[in-house]
Amino acid sequence: MDASELAFAALGWILQDQDRAERLLSLTGLTPEILRTGIMTAQVQGAVLEFLANHEPDLLACAEALAVSPAEIVAASRELAA
Repeated sequence: MDASELAFAALGWILQDQDRAERLLSLTGLTPEILRTGIMTAQVQGAVLEFLANHEPDLLACAEALAVSPAEIVAASRELAA
């Protein structure tokens, strides 16, 4: 799974929980509008993955749900930020 695919999958996982989705918006400054219009950009995808990388419980749970390692999520976050 490449970084972009991982960001899409991670966003889907995040949005399955309303509290987690609200925390994403609150901590990243993203809005539903920005997510809809900007999800194809590396900047927004990177913000989604960085959100996970900065909160270990979510990072671990998402990695397990997506059957990837936490390190893959962190690496994809860095790749998209570059």
